[in-house]
Amino acid sequence: MKALKRLYIYQKEMFPIIPRLLLGFLVFAEIHFIVLLNHGVTQFQIGIQEIVCGFTVFSFLFWLRIADDFKDYELDCRLFKERPLPSGRVTKKDLGIFVGILIAVTIALNAVFMNNFLFCVLLYTYGSLMAVWFFQKHKIAKSLPLALVTHNPVQLFINVYVISFTVIKYRIQAFDLINVLACFTLYFPALIWEVSRKIRAPKDETEYVTYSKLFGYKKSTLFVLIVTIVDIITNFILVWNLNKISVGVLFLLVSWMTWKFLQFMKNPERFKIVKKVELYTYLQESTMVLTIILFLIFGKIG
Repeated sequence: MKALKRLYIYQKEMFPIIPRLLLGFLVFAEIHFIVLLNHGVTQFQIGIQEIVCGFTVFSFLFWLRIADDFKDYELDCRLFKERPLPSGRVTKKDLGIFVGILIAVTIALNAVFMNNFLFCVLLYTYGSLMAVWFFQKHKIAKSLPLALVTHNPVQLFINVYVISFTVIKYRIQAFDLINVLACFTLYFPALIWEVSRKIRAPKDETEYVTYSKLFGYKKSTLFVLIVTIVDIITNFILVWNLNKISVGVLFLLVSWMTWKFLQFMKNPERFKIVKKVELYTYLQESTMVLTIILFLIFGKIG
């Protein structure tokens, strides 16, 4: 019982189960239906496979959260002592047993119910390599850009897992522009957030390594701005045949975010850029999900 109480504390502070479970299903649904609708599939068969696919996204992200806490334990003991693991309010043994059960259940569900089990294996293989720093901790742990290059593509593997299930079930052509764009549509927001959360004003820098400390806040922000524009172009293409109004909404959102990036580059002390990025991402992805819902209800708009 005490272990369960400690796990409750951990999930409450580090990975709230209900919101993250909803996020897992939203990630699945966005990619799944964007692929289907852009390929003209409007008759769906929703069942246990869709539930397992959404749960797998949630489960995998939960595992990554715990793996990150294991990997960063020594650093967190210095800089984030209040977190559940460094503070001792949850133990490595608690998390190790829990994540072992979580992975076993997820793999078993995929083996029994899913048509893309090999892609599940691929996803967890990549995740396992991430957990051990690709056996190059002495190099990767000391290099923020190298860590980004090796770890951030995990979102691509999540997207491929979902897309593979979709194209196999509905016998859709696997390699085409729509599927490639769908693969990147949630990767770019993950990349934007990951870099933005490590961009700070000069006065806010600490011993914690950030991109702004390595490259300067202006260059780092410019990089994120460029990726944001590339990302929104993929969204334009994916919603163009579904809802023209959504294209306009996305354009307004990216215009607002561009303005915020430029403001930050001019005066980085006005606000924390990651907060604006998070708001923008929520609105952007909400627009994508709403586009799918409106299409399913009313058909093509615009």
